[in-house]
Amino acid sequence: MHDLPDDLDRRLLALLREDGRASTAALAERLKVSRGTVQNRIDRLQRSGLLVGFTIKLRNELENSGIRAITMIELRGGASDAVIAALRQIPEAVRVHTTNGRWDLVVEIHTETLGEFDRVLRELRALKGVANSESNLLLAAYK
Repeated sequence: MHDLPDDLDRRLLALLREDGRASTAALAERLKVSRGTVQNRIDRLQRSGLLVGFTIKLRNELENSGIRAITMIELRGGASDAVIAALRQIPEAVRVHTTNGRWDLVVEIHTETLGEFDRVLRELRALKGVANSESNLLLAAYK
């Protein structure tokens, strides 16, 4: 079992998801902490089992493990930029799309368990500017 990540861990994981090859100096600059802090956090996340490695992402590669869902979000007023920025800090929100129609945003969420999915949904729904949301779990993929 691993410790739950704090806010700095989650922001670090979000940056590593964007670019797993980013230097500790670049990560430290973006997070506004020291390089040593970044390296210590990465080491601790690896020791805890939460961060299990660094890998490449292929364009057509599907991540089929765990829980995958699509969440549609309705925004209040002009909250789009602020909500998108906040969603980018949630590591489990792997893709955020603007859209047209009834929903303003579509978010692809990947978690390991339903409990983690529930936590992410509560976090997402608590964001200032989110008026409503609807989620659909992705069950099976067909070509």
